[in-house]
Amino acid sequence: MADVDALTTLPETDAPRPGEVWLVGAGPGDPGLLTLRAAEALKRADLVLHDALPGRGVLRLIRAGATIVNVGKRKGATPIPQAAINKRLIEGARVGLRVVRLKGGDPFLFARGGEEAIALNEAGITWRLVPGVSAGTSVPAAAGIPLTHRGVSSAVTFVTGHDGAGALPDSVDWSALARLGGTIAAFMAVSRLDEIVVRLVAGGLPPETPVAIIAQGTQAVQATLRTTLGACTLDAKRAALPGPAMVVIGAAAGLAMTLLNTIPVQPPRQEVRTHG
Repeated sequence: MADVDALTTLPETDAPRPGEVWLVGAGPGDPGLLTLRAAEALKRADLVLHDALPGRGVLRLIRAGATIVNVGKRKGATPIPQAAINKRLIEGARVGLRVVRLKGGDPFLFARGGEEAIALNEAGITWRLVPGVSAGTSVPAAAGIPLTHRGVSSAVTFVTGHDGAGALPDSVDWSALARLGGTIAAFMAVSRLDEIVVRLVAGGLPPETPVAIIAQGTQAVQATLRTTLGACTLDAKRAALPGPAMVVIGAAAGLAMTLLNTIPVQPPRQEVRTHG
């Protein structure tokens, strides 16, 4: 049998070195879903720039004495420009700090990690990616929704509900998504849900298509609104779910898998309502 300690202990070299920047995925919010490599990086970092993370318990892993900077973008607040974040990462590395850029979910999935990697490359800074558990897969799973299911959905599309300016992205062909079928998993989509619904229905997706909106996914306070495409806009306003939230659209969103005969490790998660 493999040595458990050997499997859960990383070598000293598996952490940021002076002058390096690590782009680290913090996962969807539940600290238990943080990777070992991400936890080790936080324990050894000198400077941590973090997003507005849904589960702030992850921040408790940062070593005492490290400089912690919140660079998160919050709705209604003036965001810190990406150029300023890039500059801080570069400056920290150039003075020999072990720098961690801690990002919600996975750094390369709707988290602008690619932009930061390009900036670091251009500045000649050594960087490394630590993938994170994406909200796109983990949040629906925590609500008992399989994004793919034989006979129900054989494809899944990940899409963002707004661009850098907060508008519905022009680059997304919602009519094509409606025709494609399968499951649509939309990040940051609640504020633009009315527009998304209009475009999907216009593209041919039936109003009775199941929709699930999962707020604060994977956390003990997780809440799930189950509704339909035609009713989800009004239902979401009535429910007033807190952010962040993931919107799942398609037949798979109507599935409600449960784990039976298990001992819960967290308080029961809430089903807000079922439309109809």
